[in-house]
Amino acid sequence: MKKILNIVCVDDEKIVLDSLNSQLTRNFGNNYNYEFAESAEEALDIIDDLCHEEDEMIYVVISDWLMPGMKGDELLIEVRKKVDNVKTILLTGHIDSKVIQEIEKSDKGIKCIYKPWNEKDLIALIED
Repeated sequence: MKKILNIVCVDDEKIVLDSLNSQLTRNFGNNYNYEFAESAEEALDIIDDLCHEEDEMIYVVISDWLMPGMKGDELLIEVRKKVDNVKTILLTGHIDSKVIQEIEKSDKGIKCIYKPWNEKDLIALIED
């Protein structure tokens, strides 16, 4: 059975989600299913639902860092506990450089990209 590959995008700003949607669709078309959440809590619900579907696989989770409730790096760590071999990308415009250094030094497997991001760089992180 072929798995449906999912990319989950999380940001509390709808304009960022819309931008991600258009860039992902332009670059990958129908190769992936795209899910969008405006909070970490909503994203975890989507991820839990996808994890319970036999024909679904979470390929990438892209999350903003600064969100109400739970920071993006905390969300991505939770995702990595739930999902094997998932790519995780932290998208940020507001983060302390010390936090970035800690994330990049750690073995948590989280890659970082800064807002405003370059579309080619984002696509390269997903394809890497």
